[in-house]
Amino acid sequence: MARTWGNIFFSLLDYKTEKFVIAKNKKVGVLFRLFQLGVIGYLIGWVFLWKKGYQETEEAIQSSVITKLKGVDLTNSSQFGLQLWGAEDYVIPPQGERIFFVVTNYIVTPNQRLGYCPEVRDRGCWTMHFIVVYSGVKTGRCINDTGTCEIHAWCPVEHGQAPSEPLLSKAENFTIFVKNFIKFPKFSFSKSNVLPTANKTYLKTCRYDKDHHPYCPIFLVRDVINWTGYSFQDLAKKGGSVGVGIEWNCDLDKDESQCNPEYSFTRLDSSINSQNSVTSGYNFRFARYYNDAAGQTYRNLFKVYGIWFDILVNGKAGRFSIIPTVINIGSGLALMGAGVFVCDMILLYMMSKSSFYRETKFETQIKPTASALKTHSPERKPQGTVSFRTQHATEKQKNISPVSTLKTQRKQ
Repeated sequence: MARTWGNIFFSLLDYKTEKFVIAKNKKVGVLFRLFQLGVIGYLIGWVFLWKKGYQETEEAIQSSVITKLKGVDLTNSSQFGLQLWGAEDYVIPPQGERIFFVVTNYIVTPNQRLGYCPEVRDRGCWTMHFIVVYSGVKTGRCINDTGTCEIHAWCPVEHGQAPSEPLLSKAENFTIFVKNFIKFPKFSFSKSNVLPTANKTYLKTCRYDKDHHPYCPIFLVRDVINWTGYSFQDLAKKGGSVGVGIEWNCDLDKDESQCNPEYSFTRLDSSINSQNSVTSGYNFRFARYYNDAAGQTYRNLFKVYGIWFDILVNGKAGRFSIIPTVINIGSGLALMGAGVFVCDMILLYMMSKSSFYRETKFETQIKPTASALKTHSPERKPQGTVSFRTQHATEKQKNISPVSTLKTQRKQ
């Protein structure tokens, strides 16, 4: 037992070195070359050309977006008559932020003042039982004349439904000017989507078009919605949410003029199969307050429907660096080694002559003895002497008997 453990221990001290064997096997040879070509093609085509594996990249883009809308529309309602809507009226907030709302439809409840008024039917109108409802607070008093509960709220309460047609129907012709400033801090690279041009009237007349004006930063509301797969009428009545994507993919090994944005458009609040869902659409309420001559505070309550725009900026920049280049080349060489391993397994264990290849490849050598070293070392001979074997071979080639040759040498 001790001897067995000793053998195991001493076997750990054995050193293994590679032995190269040239196997004249065309099947394995073709397979190995195909594997090498595949690795080289992957490394050059996919890693370096397509994925630009020789570049150091950065995706932590710093971005600032400023928006400006232009356009007017005229509405005619029973409460207010003719009313002109400018950008200061239909854009919320008006500061020109990355996220903004454009009013397309609305319900207005004019001349509300704080007081007591009827709300809902008298079911649940308990005396002195205050219950908060969306319009105000129930007082607990029943109003028999109207069959409703009394509430403390801004009166009269909101009523009515959104018009079947959007009141701001000309909103589809409004323009959106998007200014986007980006920076990749790792490379100290900055740029804007407003390209420099010597034509001073270009930005006043151009409209974004993917084919003819791909770098114009001015968009028509109608076009933006159409590019999402919907129409203006689909969103204008009950509202919706639209995302405008700005994608920066910059190869900084090329000229700066080659780094330009690409735009994309999508509807965020609904899919095509659920456009009538309760999750689609967008609206909210706001009020405008004023005082009459007697100092009484009134307000006009607006429930507005419209389109919520969200400008989404993403980007990636890359520049040549020796570190990722060396790492990717090393990965390719490692894959080459995997090919050697696979072909070895096939040759040594899966071929019909695998046992022959194994015997040829794997060989165990013990520590050589002194006699073995002497046998394998060349004999040192004095200068000017020739061994009998060498001379015998030479004379034999000349058809001369070695005995006669020796006799001749003795006579001399």
